[in-house]
Amino acid sequence: MTESTRKINLLGYSPKKLEEFFVSIGEKPFRSTQVLKWIHQFGASSFDEMTNISKSLRQKLSEVSEIREPDILVQNISKDGTRKWVIQLDGGSAVEMVLIPENTRATLCISSQIGCSLDCSFCSTGKQGFNRNLSAAEIIGQVRVAIRSFGPFDPSGVRRVTNVVFMGMGEPLMNFDNVVDGIHLMMDDNAYGLSKRRVTLSTAGVVPQIDKLSQVTDVSLAISLHAPTDELRDQLVPVNKRYPIAELVDACNRYMDNLKDKRVITVEYTLIAGVNDHPSQAKQLVKLLKRLPCKLNLIPFNPFPNSDYRRPSEDAIQAFKTVLVKAGVITTVRRTRGDDVDAACGQLVGQVMDRTRRSAKYIPLKDASGVQQEPPR
Repeated sequence: MTESTRKINLLGYSPKKLEEFFVSIGEKPFRSTQVLKWIHQFGASSFDEMTNISKSLRQKLSEVSEIREPDILVQNISKDGTRKWVIQLDGGSAVEMVLIPENTRATLCISSQIGCSLDCSFCSTGKQGFNRNLSAAEIIGQVRVAIRSFGPFDPSGVRRVTNVVFMGMGEPLMNFDNVVDGIHLMMDDNAYGLSKRRVTLSTAGVVPQIDKLSQVTDVSLAISLHAPTDELRDQLVPVNKRYPIAELVDACNRYMDNLKDKRVITVEYTLIAGVNDHPSQAKQLVKLLKRLPCKLNLIPFNPFPNSDYRRPSEDAIQAFKTVLVKAGVITTVRRTRGDDVDAACGQLVGQVMDRTRRSAKYIPLKDASGVQQEPPR
């Protein structure tokens, strides 16, 4: 084990954990606020930059800890301005993250797992299998990479990244503690200072963890629904077999009841041609969503290799939306961004050292002569 890997990476330490760290090394708790600002507001990468901290403390910190971001393997910029990074992680795997700039906003879509512990049929990430959860430092490292892409950090409070969504690789609620630590840093005024309305966690519906989440944060919530009935959702989102739609809706309502302000859930619905895009299914969806204060985000399916699913026609998308709008459901169609660099929703894959062997079911193999073979069924 190298000296670097033995050191504590403070990049992912939540305000509470950072305070506990300073107490553990015999220092005053208020030092944590100073260091928090240096790391997350000034973008410091070494303790030597922290000029309002004594030289002896800086030396002490450098002996036991570090500030280490993930390495960037690849950066691609789409013709529409979308930026996608592939970042290298300890152990050899890599994950992808996407930044979508738009006027005065910039939305960062970050990953929470290497691969995904779930296996939704329409998502490219799930076909890569699963390796491990990201650490809090690896989660916040994605925010730092995105901010730094605009130039040096600006401690004046100008936010280059205005929104963060946990909609990249992985199921955030299956990496609960690290994701919550990351959220606390994003929303802390001494770190990134993002509004609770501008940090969104998207889940496929891990019901017990939604209830647990409501006890520790008031982050905005999105659910990946994708079907109006349990029969269809069982096929598209297998976790539904354990936590069916009625239980998910009840959990979402409990979460909203615990919030001190008035907000709505974002419901994500990927439209797949001939699968879940018929107007009759839109009517079923209207009936279902009457039980949940929400806004609906329709996401036309983005194709990826080894998938038989297709994107619906524009006419089909509009027909589906019309049913919802006429019924009073607030509905938007997500504009596809970054698909020319495989940065669109559902296309993120990274480089997963799969521990589950799930990827072997989906990714074509090659025989000794290099001829592509069909994956086993």
